[in-house]
Amino acid sequence: MTESPDHLRVDRWLWSVRIYKTRSQATDGCQGGHVRVNGRPAKPATPVRVGDRVVARVGREWVLEVTALIDKRVGAPEAAQCYIDHSPPPPPKEEAPPSLLRDRATGRPTKRDRRTIDRLRGR
Repeated sequence: MTESPDHLRVDRWLWSVRIYKTRSQATDGCQGGHVRVNGRPAKPATPVRVGDRVVARVGREWVLEVTALIDKRVGAPEAAQCYIDHSPPPPPKEEAPPSLLRDRATGRPTKRDRRTIDRLRGR
């Protein structure tokens, strides 16, 4: 039986618990300032230990408490057991802004259309 490590790289942990799809995306997220460990910005090699709080912005904000360290990517049910999710719930669908998509082949928007679009965007 192998002994579990006492710490692990944050990019590797985020990849193994399926927050990021690839390890290189996890590394880029850390370098881009989208990951924090215990309230501090995290570099890819920042160590993560059991009990640490990791905040990652991937589409939405994930607030995770580390409960287990795994360095290999596992299935989603097993990965969910490695953290406690303290993330705020996603906003309801009603709060989403109205769609600003136009029909294809309708041509360039007129001045009236542009004013309507600007009003919807809040400009």
